[in-house]
Amino acid sequence: MDDQNKNLILATALSFVVIMLWFVLFPPPEATDTADMTAPETAQQTGQQTSEQGGDVAVAPGAADTGTATDTASAATAGEEPQQDDAPRIEIDTPELLGSISLRGGRIDQLALKDYRETLEPDSDIVTLLSPVGSEHPYYALFGWAPGSGLSPDQVPGANTLWEVETEGTLTPESPIVLTWDNGAGLTFRREMSVDDKFMFTVTQSVENTGGDTRSLAPYGILARHGTPPDLKNFFILHEGGIRIVDGELSEIDYDDFEPASNHETIGVEQSAWTGFTDHYWMTTLIPEQRAGTKISTFKDTRREIFQTTAKQPTVSLGAGETATASTRVFAGAKEWETIRNYQNEQDVPKFLDSIDWGWFFFLTKPIFAVLHWLHNVIGNMGWSIIALTLIIKALLLPLAFKSYVSMAKMKELQPQMEKIKENAGDDRQKLQQEMMALYKKEKVNPASGCLPILMQIPIFFSLYKVIFVTLELRHAPWIGWINDLSAPDPSSLYNLWGLLPWAAPEPGSILALIFIGVLPLFLGISMWLQQKLNPAPTDPTQQMIFAWMPWVFMFMLGSFASGLVLYWIANNTITFTQQYLIMRSQGYKPDVFGNIKSSFKKKPKPEKK
Repeated sequence: MDDQNKNLILATALSFVVIMLWFVLFPPPEATDTADMTAPETAQQTGQQTSEQGGDVAVAPGAADTGTATDTASAATAGEEPQQDDAPRIEIDTPELLGSISLRGGRIDQLALKDYRETLEPDSDIVTLLSPVGSEHPYYALFGWAPGSGLSPDQVPGANTLWEVETEGTLTPESPIVLTWDNGAGLTFRREMSVDDKFMFTVTQSVENTGGDTRSLAPYGILARHGTPPDLKNFFILHEGGIRIVDGELSEIDYDDFEPASNHETIGVEQSAWTGFTDHYWMTTLIPEQRAGTKISTFKDTRREIFQTTAKQPTVSLGAGETATASTRVFAGAKEWETIRNYQNEQDVPKFLDSIDWGWFFFLTKPIFAVLHWLHNVIGNMGWSIIALTLIIKALLLPLAFKSYVSMAKMKELQPQMEKIKENAGDDRQKLQQEMMALYKKEKVNPASGCLPILMQIPIFFSLYKVIFVTLELRHAPWIGWINDLSAPDPSSLYNLWGLLPWAAPEPGSILALIFIGVLPLFLGISMWLQQKLNPAPTDPTQQMIFAWMPWVFMFMLGSFASGLVLYWIANNTITFTQQYLIMRSQGYKPDVFGNIKSSFKKKPKPEKK
């Protein structure tokens, strides 16, 4: 196979891979589930307790594991209780969080992220993470005790228990709050809630037996989400839904794969676990005490469209005068790499960094992002950090590239001999192949070495795309001028001459936006076109046409990709062009770039008529 044919096959194969990837990464949007998620219903007969508010809150775990306790009680208590909207609330105010806790159940059910806005507009709303029952998309954390021997469901705190405040004030990193509740039957419950200066709450539940009989009960935490998130991406490369680590094993559950509440699996913990829900950039997780005996369950209440994950800790038995305490941490916030890493390394949250969806190429995406994050800390601009990362990657691959380009230069030198062998062999393909291989062996040339840099670039390209798409640090990250979000496509457009004409660019995702590309994609096409001009055009007309169109096809295909990825590809093409030119010059072959450019604009002579 000659050099030109090899290049043709490589370019065609790479084009096919990118086209297939396009359709996988950008499938048509799925229909949004519009089922009513707040309609009142009666409690299900599943051996689990529900709220008395018409069954519109999460279900609590079954009875404590005492061997004698029944598991048939409802959480509903006799008499009327205040509605959710009328319950008093305790404000939450930290450097990162703003929200409140309802005294109805002691739920953490109003939470927003101060440092993150929905859009780039300065007056855009800050991101809302948790919302109470009665809102459009309820999503909350609640805690309680599952009843064991000697207790009925109304004698333990649950989703609708109205707590009293022992310590008044706002929940801040410096001032925790304490809630109390007396069941009137010999048990006094106390709940201390604290928060750090980032995104971690600590909920410490305690119970004191002031009566005479021994009681058994088990502490639990619940995360509940009514319906699927309204901004669900549904991208193949991004996991959104349930996530958990149990004894070091990661499980990711798509919303479509949640098991129904009636027959869900309960997983026993031997050493450590955490469980929760992950979104594109945000996450909420329960982190129970890291010990054996905890039980993790993740399921869906199919009748009410409530997704739920639960961490129930081991049952405790209380004799007269005894007290038991259990603690559960709740992470509710942004998936900041450095913050999550600190919780993993310094606060014993096992494999917490795996909450970021690193994908199949995690062995590449993790180090690539770690280096990119370090570069950003040094440079202070994510766009220039991507260019610096490209330089580092190209430096690491330089030995491979050097060998490849040296081989390509030698192949150019051998071109006259190869043409002579072709003439002598005629139609004898076997003779042609034997003499070609003998020539390669004599001159110590590997014709396949040119494939290696391209093959290496494919997983790196995919890994960097993954990093740019899933990591929060690229969201709304500016570079220069009009590039104010490296995780989004270039906002400029040929439609209005990149902002020179007084009308708006087409909406992102529209057909016009795919056609009228921005400045960065245009530079991408030019960089690919210049890289082609290091070599003369193929003599075969079909090959000429394919190679002529290739840069511009890629330009439009990658035009709607994230700006950070297009920037990487431009930097990669530029560095590759420079490397190849210098290495081939060092081997005695001088690429005639300007001559090849001129020849591409010459009018092709018409074939003579016979």
